[in-house]
Amino acid sequence: MRKLNLIDSPGIDLAVCYYPEHWPRTMWQEDLQRMKKLGIRTVRVAEFAWQIFEPEEGVYDFSFFDAFLELAREEEMQVIFSTPTAIPPVWMSEAYPEILNSRKDGVLYRHGMRRHYNYNSPLLRKKAAAIVRELARHYAPHPAVIGWQIDNEFNCELDEFYSESDTLAFRDFLQEKYKSLDALNKAWGTVFWNQTYTDWEEVYVPRTAIKDTTNPHQLLDYKRFISASVVSYCKLQSDILKEYLKEGDFITTNGMFKSIDYHELNAECLDFLSYDLYPNFAFALGEEPLKPGALNDRHWSKNLTEVRAVSPAFGIMEMQSGANGWSKDYLAPAPKPGQISLWAFAAVLHGACFISFFRWRTALFGTEMYWHGILDYDNADNRKCEEIKDFAQKIQHLEAVKDSAYKAAFALIKDYDNDYDQDADDWHRTIARSSEEAIFAASASEHVPMDIVRIDHTEDARELEAYPLLIYPHPVIADPKTADLLADYVKKGGSLLIGARSGQKDKNGHCVMQKMPAVFRELSQSEVEEFTFVGPADKSVKMSFAGETTDSGCFNEVLRPLSERSEITGRYLDNYYKGEPAAIVTPFGKGRVMHFGGSFTRDNTKAFFRYFGAEKFFSEWLEAGAALELGMRENEEGTYIFALNYSAGEETIVLHKKCRELLSGKEAAGEFVLPPYGTAVFAFERTKAC
Repeated sequence: MRKLNLIDSPGIDLAVCYYPEHWPRTMWQEDLQRMKKLGIRTVRVAEFAWQIFEPEEGVYDFSFFDAFLELAREEEMQVIFSTPTAIPPVWMSEAYPEILNSRKDGVLYRHGMRRHYNYNSPLLRKKAAAIVRELARHYAPHPAVIGWQIDNEFNCELDEFYSESDTLAFRDFLQEKYKSLDALNKAWGTVFWNQTYTDWEEVYVPRTAIKDTTNPHQLLDYKRFISASVVSYCKLQSDILKEYLKEGDFITTNGMFKSIDYHELNAECLDFLSYDLYPNFAFALGEEPLKPGALNDRHWSKNLTEVRAVSPAFGIMEMQSGANGWSKDYLAPAPKPGQISLWAFAAVLHGACFISFFRWRTALFGTEMYWHGILDYDNADNRKCEEIKDFAQKIQHLEAVKDSAYKAAFALIKDYDNDYDQDADDWHRTIARSSEEAIFAASASEHVPMDIVRIDHTEDARELEAYPLLIYPHPVIADPKTADLLADYVKKGGSLLIGARSGQKDKNGHCVMQKMPAVFRELSQSEVEEFTFVGPADKSVKMSFAGETTDSGCFNEVLRPLSERSEITGRYLDNYYKGEPAAIVTPFGKGRVMHFGGSFTRDNTKAFFRYFGAEKFFSEWLEAGAALELGMRENEEGTYIFALNYSAGEETIVLHKKCRELLSGKEAAGEFVLPPYGTAVFAFERTKAC
């Protein structure tokens, strides 16, 4: 199976999502021929076609897609085939309601929407395995098929499952993990509010409760269970596909949604992960795109960073190509001229090996009839066609970039347990999500590119040594293994920055009877004396930090140094703790640790960048305004800097070295003007030693 260079082409390839079942057969050949004229040579099909393959239980019919695949072969088009398990057919839902998901109060979800099933129904798993095996046996040998997409957008729309099958599977999950009810009761703290379990049949997935408040430790395990359920369901299909794949064909799935450990999913089931890129959500009618400092569509670069953290080379399985909107939701304007290319180049910068546009032609019916494709209802060529054709031509000039790697100034450290805990803990969510957004916003505006590293899937400190700076904003849940790993990184010369509430909980989500930062205390040589939210009746709390005044965020801790070698680099300037330490830096081995007692804002993150010297990342090559995204890729031949203009006006870049702009093929030096929504890729070739 293929890991890199996902589609056989001289460069990055283009694809499109196509639904032959939505169109007369007489249109198919013309559609494929028109795709090729735009530079598209691959189609994704069949993710919602279970009824076509199995019109009645146990009766399979392949004639429809046989005809389409033969036509694709004739036109020399490649096909990514999907397992159609995202929407079981109506006959199955009606005959076997046990496959359905339900609301928390037990009311079943019915047809009318997608993703109405549950992953843990034994019967659904049996039926899914059967259809996947039949499709793999029949279509995997076909020469037009180059890879497989499993299901579609796991946990999209909904990441909560409350069916009877889920409860039974949850009990099995917990029995495997805890072995005994005593251990479960201890882990969940069930002595609180008289929740002690005396029989496994008393244990359920979360159920309707007063104020919709459930034991937070139960919720933490429930989120882990949801992830395990997704991985298991995906692996069921992946294992079957692997029995039939041709050499070189790949397995992927698309999207990134809540309550899934994507590192485990990728490792257990996939050759690589694919993502669905819809930056136009930023301009939906319910958003506030004009609010000061809004990143809007540029925010999707953070999402691409998340994907790259899982799969350094990834696919874009669905890429915005028109206005979005369902009949009942998601209303948004059409992408402006240049934006489709802009978003596609952003994907290339972050590691996309192919881009599949959603969709070829806008549907004439159904919930998504306002989710526009490349072609509109009239089926006529349009400016979107021309823009995609132009993009297809331009990416052929990026051959030099093909084997390069993204370079970052720092890494944002995350882990899945802390992600899951935020859904159960408003204290955690309030500070963690605002801090993460602020760090990315500062990274984007200051041109300090970041990677994301999932520390719970990092085995060796050497994996961290590429980064001179690690920011672990609020590791509320932490364990000694993580602390030891980070200590090893710092000893070797790295810089670590941790924020408020670090180390407050153990792996079960229990608060620990230690002074924070608990497991990080030996590393940071600091401790927390007291802590508080900054309340709505308080003015915002400023701090003096390294010679400047900046914010301290929405949550503040009063810190104490434990080492004579520690330096108090920040003090609060307001509230009852005025003058108390807000930030402490302590040397550790060859490196240093900063314990910051607040939450992160754009302003204080910028100050931290300046303190650690991260803000000059691009200064050797160029300088540019905050409206541009800058990103760097490197290989043995050179350094390649992408400049992407997210604004509606021209932006000027000042180049400090002569270089070659790859998309035009021209040399560039001095001032370079980038048009609205334009992209440039500057190649700085390495001087080879004699």
